[in-house]
Amino acid sequence: MKSLKTLGYVLALPVLLVLLWWASTLGTVNFFVPTPATLVAKFGEVWFGPRFFSDVLPSVGRLLVGVVAAIIIGVVGGVLIGSVRWLRALLEPALEFFRAIPPPVLVPVLILLMGITDSMKVAVIISGCVWPVLLNTIEGVRAVDGVLSDSAHTYGIDGWARVRYLVLPSASPQIMAGVRQSLSLGLILMVISEMFASSSGLGFTIVQFQRSFAIPEMWSGIVVLGLLGVAMSFIFQWAERNILRWYHGQKEVENAA
Repeated sequence: MKSLKTLGYVLALPVLLVLLWWASTLGTVNFFVPTPATLVAKFGEVWFGPRFFSDVLPSVGRLLVGVVAAIIIGVVGGVLIGSVRWLRALLEPALEFFRAIPPPVLVPVLILLMGITDSMKVAVIISGCVWPVLLNTIEGVRAVDGVLSDSAHTYGIDGWARVRYLVLPSASPQIMAGVRQSLSLGLILMVISEMFASSSGLGFTIVQFQRSFAIPEMWSGIVVLGLLGVAMSFIFQWAERNILRWYHGQKEVENAA
């Protein structure tokens, strides 16, 4: 019963929006807004075939590589910078400067430096996704409870053991908040990087459909991006529940008290 209720909450709004869309297009012909039936037909025709392997899978692969690399760089750099006070004071102005630069602006620069390659597209994704993880990790490390830190030092828990058993668990809620932000940024930057001088990928294909006035096909590509975002959200929620099981349990106990 609980599963059916949860499924109802998940599907209620999308079903309502589709019904409103169907009702608004009933009996009308609009070149720029296809009917639900037309979009579903074009979706199956376009994406259940060679384009899935030539465009969707390469895009998803670049997205995963870029996001995972950004998470690793952000967590390692954040733990190091957050743990060393003088290093944080030294790097803070530079970090604020580079964080303020919009990642899409770097696309032409990276094309000049790296050429039109998959590495360039991954670098664009990393350039935007790394900041939420890095800055949230720094703040999470700085917010480690002082009593717990002193207790760990008293018991001789230093070095990697301190990072593993104290710093990372304490900072993990904020790290996961940064990862959540980086996922949405990664999807946006994946599309942007493929719109510039690319020959494959979802972003390239959607632009090609738009330029050739294949409007239903263009909308079908946008739907693919939306479905990717939903899938990433559900996967993240599942991972967060398992990684932060202790944190959510603690919050439930505090709320019950």
